Amino acid sequence: MVRLVGQTLLYTTSCFASLGVFLFGYDQGVMSGIITGPYFKSFFHQPTRYELGTMVAILEVGAFITSLLAGQVGDIFGRKKTLFWGAVIFTAGGAVQSFTNGFPLMVFGRVLSGFGVGFLSMIVPVYQSEISPAEHRGQLGCIEFTGNIAGYASSVWIDYFCSYIEGDMSWRLPLLIQCVIGTILALGSLIIPESPRWLLDTDQDEDGMVVLADLHGGGDASHPKAKAEFKEIKEAVITERSQGSRSYVTMWKRYKQRVLLAMSAQAFAQLNGINVISYYAPLVFEQAGWVGRDAILMTGVNGMVYIASTIPPWYLVDRWGRRFILMAGALTMMVFLILIGYFMYLDTSYTPTAVVVCVIIYNACFGASWGPIPWLYPAEIMPLAFRVKGVSISTATNWVFNFVVGEATPILQDAIRWRLYPMHGFFCACSFILVFFTYPETANVSLEEMDELFNDAGTSRSQERQSLMRSGSNGVPESAIQPPRIEAGQSKTARSREQSPAPSDGKAAPLHQRALDFVLNRKPPSGRSRADYEQVQGRSDEEDFVLGAESDEEQDISTGKTSEFRQTRTASPGRDLRPSDLPLSPPFLCTRAFGKTVELSLASWPLALCSSAYPIRDTLAS
Repeated sequence: MVRLVGQTLLYTTSCFASLGVFLFGYDQGVMSGIITGPYFKSFFHQPTRYELGTMVAILEVGAFITSLLAGQVGDIFGRKKTLFWGAVIFTAGGAVQSFTNGFPLMVFGRVLSGFGVGFLSMIVPVYQSEISPAEHRGQLGCIEFTGNIAGYASSVWIDYFCSYIEGDMSWRLPLLIQCVIGTILALGSLIIPESPRWLLDTDQDEDGMVVLADLHGGGDASHPKAKAEFKEIKEAVITERSQGSRSYVTMWKRYKQRVLLAMSAQAFAQLNGINVISYYAPLVFEQAGWVGRDAILMTGVNGMVYIASTIPPWYLVDRWGRRFILMAGALTMMVFLILIGYFMYLDTSYTPTAVVVCVIIYNACFGASWGPIPWLYPAEIMPLAFRVKGVSISTATNWVFNFVVGEATPILQDAIRWRLYPMHGFFCACSFILVFFTYPETANVSLEEMDELFNDAGTSRSQERQSLMRSGSNGVPESAIQPPRIEAGQSKTARSREQSPAPSDGKAAPLHQRALDFVLNRKPPSGRSRADYEQVQGRSDEEDFVLGAESDEEQDISTGKTSEFRQTRTASPGRDLRPSDLPLSPPFLCTRAFGKTVELSLASWPLALCSSAYPIRDTLAS
């Protein structure tokens, strides 16, 4: 079996992950085509504009809910598992839609698919940004958006060809095809590499080093670039841990500007009018004079141009920068939205052709600017500790405005007709002003250098690092950010566990003794040795018995645990230390006593508590 490494692995993985946004694009386009079909209308008893708007836009409700939850899920379970479950849930929703027996079940299926889309739309940009080097991050982010538009265009053409089928299969088959794509994504997500930044953030340093070696070192863990990436990421992880809590409140207080920029990018991506075209393109073309299957055909032509428009940013986004492309796109879209409304107002013989041309150009401008960058920008400006949470909030903002636009468009098309398009042109002008005055340029800036760009973290990363590494401090030594040594042929299990010694008399040790042996001999999750912990804590073997740290400055950064989960107790070398002396509230503790590194995990506490009458002084001193 061929093992992919280097740029081959990078581009293959990024393109495959783009299937997640391909599904979102497909789901956007598939409804726009089938809602105009005669068999669909007959099955749902000639649905009203309100019912059509609900079936189309209700997906955003589900997506909004899970996009908020996805932040916690992505941090706890990792990027791969979030991608997997997003695909599974989306596929289940697609199956419900395909075999629906009426309006309520269709709405339920759309909400269920929305749950999956919420996970996918949040995690794919994060995953893509975390596996990409700075010089390729913009390009890969734009390739990701091309996948979204490819999904949209594919669904429109599938709708067009299925419109020739007689009966309900003309609309059920397009809905069923999305289940096949979702299954492929779910299976493939099991074999792609995990995000190296998430691995290092969860102290899986060896696994993270292997992924970095595959991505940046051609599979060689000793490659200088792979080692440099490891040190830079690990340094960022340690620095961010030293700053304490990772809650949403902390993120808002510390990085308010970045959060607002991320939210505004997604909000204006919807307010600039794209979903008026994406969700209701056939209705727009019918309003302009194209009828029935011809309206779907024009939507398909628009989709092909839309795909082509997303390719130039692959090569320009890292050269021209994000700001210039966003501002140029906003101005151009404003002009053509005004022209669409103007030609509909005139309502002459050339109105259908003029509207098609303006819609296609508008779509191309969006695809080259406000399409890809609002998905790329939030993931790259947020720090690692808050990246998933920040992107989840920006994605939730997308779904809120997505729902509002999708629900309101059919009503506004009847109420204000041609004025709808200049209204969205006004929002394009607002987005130009916002970008010009508030958006910093992020092209070719590494993710770990964003603090320097925004200067909003209180202390610059270089100053923080010098403080942590200074001689005589309780900060992190240089050895803490050194890449681990990967020995070929050694299994992960063998590297991460130590065997407890067998009893000298050949008999099985009592349960309480085996429990404590397990606790005392188990290797810490960071993989560090006792000597490393001595350097981190800055204490000798004869000093205090420390469970954690007394303050943020003395925090054991290697485990990432904050002072709120810790307390300090003093013990003399002659005292019998019992498990009952240990606090019960922390789910995870790592400490050192009398020269031994001790880790007590949640799973270990029940066994340890059973031995409350067993002195462990001898075990610690052995």
